[in-house]
Amino acid sequence: MGDHAEYETIEWAQDGHVLLLTLNRPEQMNALSEQLETELHDALRAAVKDDEIRSIVLTGAGKAFCAGYDIADEEAAEGPTRTRDVVRRWWDVNTPIASKHLAVMRLEKPVIAAVNGWCLGGGMWYALCCDITIASDRAVFGQPEVREIQGSTFLLAALAGWKHAHRYALTGDHFDAREAERIGIVNEVVPHEELIDRAMALAQRIALLPPDSVRMNKLITTLGMEAMGLRVALETGGLLSVITQSYGDAPELDELNRVRAAEGLAASLRIRDTPFLPEPGGPRSRAR
Repeated sequence: MGDHAEYETIEWAQDGHVLLLTLNRPEQMNALSEQLETELHDALRAAVKDDEIRSIVLTGAGKAFCAGYDIADEEAAEGPTRTRDVVRRWWDVNTPIASKHLAVMRLEKPVIAAVNGWCLGGGMWYALCCDITIASDRAVFGQPEVREIQGSTFLLAALAGWKHAHRYALTGDHFDAREAERIGIVNEVVPHEELIDRAMALAQRIALLPPDSVRMNKLITTLGMEAMGLRVALETGGLLSVITQSYGDAPELDELNRVRAAEGLAASLRIRDTPFLPEPGGPRSRAR
């Protein structure tokens, strides 16, 4: 790839030394399809090679930053029947994730996440691995997928601490931008209308520094975190997620799986999430 004009799921807009990348699958709440994730990393690598670009802002089109990995894509795949095929499928999905997150953290140019709305599952993980995260006051975070036996990420514990990580990784509860700021996964919460301007202004401020200074200070932090065990923790999390998702036929999921097969994804999500309403924060914080 390499030519940003060819991207179908990413918008590329440059303003001086700042690149604004927008995840652009708004009808799917910018869910991470294989194409979107591939184009995102291709765009990040292209930005590193462009000497005019000194900092990057990452946001989402529509009402979501990113709703996580595309469940519809996963469901479209033919279900394996042998245990080894199930394990192999989830191995291929989960083991590369650590390297993808560390690629953002090791990127030679800083990435600011401008979280404009729903930020769930794998989408939240990308917000966590960005250098700085600014959230709209409409942003909602969470990993509701853990309610159907899926993995969390050690990045949440690394940034928020053990107790905060377990509060949300063990329930799948949504939480709002102010709670995200309180537990340390968001730097700042701003009025929704000011989000992109605020993120771009900070990116322009970083762009005033010599690029070598920015690059080296990013590496001081990232390599230090890796020396403390971050890479091993993330890679171990990927291996444990292979086991976790191989439990997809657990009896607790029988009704969810039946509804998903008969009535579709949306119906199964209602089965999964309705018992947890109201959520602690955001637009689902009031009982229906």
